[in-house]
Amino acid sequence: MTDRASTARSRAGSGTGTGTGTIVLLTRLARAVFLRSTVDLVGMNLRNMVVLAYLRDHPEASQQVMTEDLSMDSNTGVLVLNDLEDLEYAERRRDPSDRRRHLVHITDAGLEALERAEAAQGSIEDEILGRLSATERATLRALLVQALEDHQPPGGRPR
Repeated sequence: MTDRASTARSRAGSGTGTGTGTIVLLTRLARAVFLRSTVDLVGMNLRNMVVLAYLRDHPEASQQVMTEDLSMDSNTGVLVLNDLEDLEYAERRRDPSDRRRHLVHITDAGLEALERAEAAQGSIEDEILGRLSATERATLRALLVQALEDHQPPGGRPR
C-alpha cells in the first residue's frame, strides 16, 4: 500500500480530512434501498411506490409537474402511470380548466397498496439505518426534505 493510499484511508476512517463525498454516500445508500426493495417484499416496484407517494402528497398534480418534480422524463412518466392505471392505483383526468393537461389522482386502492408498501419498507429502513437513533433518523429525514425542497429540476421550475 502506498503512503498516499494509507493516509487517505486513515483520514476517511478517522472522520478528519476529506472522505467519501456526500453524493457518493447518498448514491450508495439509495442503491442499498433499491436492491432490498424487491416486489416480493414491498408489493410493487420502487418506481411505482415513489410515484404513488408523490401523488398522495400532491393531490391533483398535473402529469407534467409530477414528472418534473420527480426528475423523470415524460416517456417514463407515461409508462409508470399506465402501469399504475392498469393496477387501478391511479387515474388521469383532464384538467377542467385546461383540457390539454392531465391531473393525476391516487385511488383508494393505490393508497392501500402504498400503505402496505411503506409498512414493508420500514423493515428495509430499520436494516439500513439501524445504527442511527430515532433522533438521528429524524434529523437525516429533515435534512433530506430540506435538500429536496431546495432542488430545482432540470426544467427550471422553481419550488
